[in-house]
Amino acid sequence: MPTAPLHTLDDGTALPALGLGTYPMDDAEAERAVAQAVAHGYRLVDSAANYRNEAGVGRGVLAAGVPREEIVVTTKLPGRDHGYEQTLRSFEQSRKRLGLDYVDLYLIHWPLPRVDAYVDSWRAMVKLREEGAVRSIGVSNFTAEHIDRLERETGVLPSVNQIEMHPLFPQAELRAALAAKGIAVESWSPLGRGSDLLEDRAVRAVARAHERTPAQVVLRWHVQSGAVPLPKSADPGRQRDNLAVFDFTLDEREMASIASHTPHRLGGDPRHHEEF
Repeated sequence: MPTAPLHTLDDGTALPALGLGTYPMDDAEAERAVAQAVAHGYRLVDSAANYRNEAGVGRGVLAAGVPREEIVVTTKLPGRDHGYEQTLRSFEQSRKRLGLDYVDLYLIHWPLPRVDAYVDSWRAMVKLREEGAVRSIGVSNFTAEHIDRLERETGVLPSVNQIEMHPLFPQAELRAALAAKGIAVESWSPLGRGSDLLEDRAVRAVARAHERTPAQVVLRWHVQSGAVPLPKSADPGRQRDNLAVFDFTLDEREMASIASHTPHRLGGDPRHHEEF
């Protein structure tokens, strides 16, 4: 089965150019969806402690029949566990639920600036990487200012920042700041969940021109924007379609038309959003 091309992160590890999102699947659905997706060629799977599906994701990875080292498994630290010792304990709980010896990519889910403990959590994640329990470490929903503080106070940059990104909220300024620091971008809600993005006239026109689905051209927009999209689907056909976006190219006019909207968030603002 075809697989996504690979990006090389700043720590030398490989990150597939497209992955499977699993929110809001439960354990049973995640187990089926992950095993099925791996069979279709997916090699990046995204979970989180707060998705409450780590056990299912882990079972799906182990049931897939693909060598463990070929699959990049991601999970995330919940806000209730911010702090140095709390992060170390939370990671062990996640690893136990996953049933895996190590985690490929561990992220701080949200910065929670009011709690103001994300720097201490980051120091704990650096320790986990140094010990080999985690291959790569990163953040999710961090602003450029949050990342500057991590660098200033610890000297260690995240390898990845997973952010809300889609043509309704392209995040061009943040992506440029991350690129300048060598930080890879993953996009959650890449298809604009809950919006009418896939019904957009410009998106549908581009899809017709390429004989593709609207979802495929939006995912291709992400790929050409340099981001790693994480579309969620448990449907076998859609999983296959979502991965089949590496054999065509959008031109500059098409890229611009897909993202020709007044930018607006669909999710929380990291400057004050709280997730526990």
